[in-house]
Parts: sequence; structure tokens; C-alpha cells
Amino acid sequence: MSTDPAQKPDDIAQLAKGGRTNILGFVIRLAGRLPFLFIAGRWYGPEVVGRFALAVLVIEIAALMATLGLKRGLAQALSTTSRPHNHVVADALVVALIASICASVVLGLFPQIMFPNSQATGLEWLLPSIVFALAWCDVAFSALAYRHNVGASVTARAIVEPWTISGAAFVLAWYSSRDGLIISYVLATFAMLIAAMVPLIRMYGVPHGWTPHPFKLWQMARANAPLAGADMLEWGSRNIDRFILGLLFSPAVVGIYYMAQQLASPAQRLKTTFDPILGPVVTRSLAAGDTASVAKQVRQVAFWVIAVQAALAIALGITSDGVLGLLGHSFVAGSAALCILLAAEVLAAPGAIAEGGLVYIARHRNLMISTAMLCFQAVMSFVFVFIIRDLGYPIAYQAVGPALALATSLLLGSIAKSWLLSRLLGQRVSGLRWGLFAAMIACAGTGVAISKLPEWLQLTAGIPLMLAAYFAVLLKLAFGPEDRALFQKMPKEQTARIDGSV
Repeated sequence: MSTDPAQKPDDIAQLAKGGRTNILGFVIRLAGRLPFLFIAGRWYGPEVVGRFALAVLVIEIAALMATLGLKRGLAQALSTTSRPHNHVVADALVVALIASICASVVLGLFPQIMFPNSQATGLEWLLPSIVFALAWCDVAFSALAYRHNVGASVTARAIVEPWTISGAAFVLAWYSSRDGLIISYVLATFAMLIAAMVPLIRMYGVPHGWTPHPFKLWQMARANAPLAGADMLEWGSRNIDRFILGLLFSPAVVGIYYMAQQLASPAQRLKTTFDPILGPVVTRSLAAGDTASVAKQVRQVAFWVIAVQAALAIALGITSDGVLGLLGHSFVAGSAALCILLAAEVLAAPGAIAEGGLVYIARHRNLMISTAMLCFQAVMSFVFVFIIRDLGYPIAYQAVGPALALATSLLLGSIAKSWLLSRLLGQRVSGLRWGLFAAMIACAGTGVAISKLPEWLQLTAGIPLMLAAYFAVLLKLAFGPEDRALFQKMPKEQTARIDGSV
């Protein structure tokens, strides 16, 4: 690769370009997800939602395992090969398909894995059939992001998938309140797969002359094993709380927690949308031996992600009762869990972004930290639940135990991973800035001021006021020239150079 500055893409410009698309997609996805949550809460109820939440949990971890680390490993495979790129992508799809078939067979034979606190009935046998679709979507989006096509992922995940599941859930509620959510999820997943594969074929083309080579496929899977472990551990840290709740409580309690988790998850998804665009930028800088650029890229993305997550955490946390009340009165019991989960995402952001560098330069140490934190979280989830239960608190309070364990483990893991990456690069990687804290104080102060207003006014006017105060202070005190790149349109020639680099 040439290291001529004239030929080297502006890394921050790439991140800003991807960031603009991702933030827009984040907003669109949130808008598309809210109708689904409203429909699920109002038409289906906590118990059906809880069963659905546990089943989806198992399906998604099976799909993540089936990608075998290719979500992040594909960028490295493409950047270090002399083979046609569409042949490498075809290899990745075959690896994911084989692993998906194995996972689907296991889930088909043992459906109780998906329903640990209830019986599998109705059309729930359909769920294992979509494991390969989710895995292929991840591989396709990673391949597209390598060529800086983030828009396809945004279209599929922010428009096609959420609006399909929302529309289908509404229509199918009149057909079956038991199976409606399951069928909607299956339809939305296949719709997302189509939206992923069409641009993939257009950008990479049909792999003419390609034939599967079992040894090469095995090498690819083996090389990505540490990345697969990191992906599963990170995903597990955000979802093991739901599984533990399923072991200890009824489906209705899981359903209430799931709704709180879904309202908090867009903040976490904002970080994951940067993974495909951050991976190729980091791998190129590492290939050039430019560790200072890697640290700069990590700091920049960390700041952008933390800034948005903090705003959401404060605005939704202060109005949590009203927000959950929109989904149904029974879901208000999850307000404490929602506040803790929102705070957990802010605490997790520095470590989650640091992991974007660690998976390429310290895979095994990163894996060890993630494993230790996941074990700690699992143990503390039970400990917190049993302590709260022994103190005589009701079930609604006991159910926040896993959320407390999550927040604690994410904080410790974030500190450890940020420190390790900083030590390895010899550079500061923290995205925290003093202006960020000033913006949080302004947002919280505005929230206190509007807390006495009627609930409907807090939601319609209070949230926009809090966000306006937050971003006004943030732009004034924390934003620099590179941050403002998020709001600047790149020159056409620069855009063409970046989009054409591979």
C-alpha cells in the first residue's frame, strides 16, 4: 500500500462520512423501532413479549456465533489478500452458512433452549430457519463497509427491518396474539437479507470462477476465532441479563425488562454501527505502522459515541416513567432498569470503542478481559437478585439486579480495555472532554426544571428542550474542527477517492 499522503484517504473524513450516515440511520432506526415497541406492548402484552424476547436472544447469539468473527475479521481478510475480493466474500458466506446450518439443527432438536421458562408452541419452530439470514446480513454489511458503503446497512437496518416488523406485528395481531411477533420477526429478517444482498452483488459482482476450498474456509474460520469470541462475549454481556431473568422470573417480568432494554439499546447500536467503518480505517493505519493515527481514530469515534449516548441517557432517564407508560401501564415497572441500562451504555462506550483497536493488536488479551467481565457479570447478576430478594423488596426491584451487574462489569471492562489499548499504542485513547461534562450538567438541569410539568408535556416539549440545551453547550465547549467534519459535506473529489479506496 502506498503511504504517499496525496494518495492516503483522510481517516477522520472517512469516519465523519460514515458517522453522518450512521447517526442519520440511528435516528431513522429509532423512529422505526418505536412503533414496534408500542404495538408489542399494547397489543401483545408483557408475557408474549417476554417469550419472544428470550427466543430472539438465542437466535441472535446463534447467528453471531455463525459469523465466526467475520463481522470484523472480513475487513482484515480483504485488506491482506491478493485474491479477487468477491471470492473472499463468497468464502465468508459459505463459512457462515455451514455454521448457521449446524446452529439451526441444534435449536430445531432442542427448542427448549429458546424457551427456558415456557413451552414451545405454535409457529415458533420457524425461528431456527433464520439463523443463516442474520449471519449473512452481518457478513454482507461488513463487506460493503469495507468499501465504505454504510448506506446499505442503514437502509436495511434502519428502514427495511424495523418498518417491516412493525407493520407485520400490527397486521398479525389480528391473526394471532401468540405467533404474531414470531412471524413478524421472521418476515423482517428475510426482508433485511434481501436489502443486504442486492447491494452486495451490485458492488462486488458475481464471483465468476470461484469454487469453495475447504482448507481455505477452515483457515478463515480458525484465523477469526479470537474475533468471534470477542463478538460473542460483547454481545453476551449485553444480553445475558435477559437470559438470567428468564431463569429466575416469569415471562412477563422478562417482557417488561426487554422493553426497557430495547429503549436503551439504540444507544448501544450507535456504537456498533461504527464498527464496520472503524475496522477498515484502523487496519490500514496498523498496516502502515501508524499507531498515532489509530489512537486518534479511537478517540474521535469514542467522543462522538459518548456524546450521543450521554444525551439519550439523561433525556430518557428523566422521563423514563412517561416513555415506558406509552407502551402500556404494566411496563412502567421497568423504569429503574431503563435508567440503569442507559447509564451502562455510557460507561461501556470507551471500552467498546477501544476494543475496535484491541481486536487487531491484542486479540487474546482482549478476549481474556471480556471473558473475565462476562463471568463477573453473570455471578453478580445472581448475587444482586438474591440480595435484593432477601431484603424483602418486590419483584420489580429484584429484576434490576442483572442491570446493576451489567453496569458494574461494563465500567470495569471499559477501564481495563482503554488502559490496555493506551499502553500498547503509547497514546491517549479516551474520548472524554470537559465540555462533555458541562453539556451533561446543562441537560440534567433542564430536566429538573421540566420535571414538574405534566407528563405529556415532558415528553413532547421537555425532551427536545433537554437535548437542545445539551448540544448547544457541547457544540460551544467540546467541539473542535474535526468534530465539525460530521456536519460538513466533503468535496466530490475527496469523496470519490475515499469511496474508491479498498
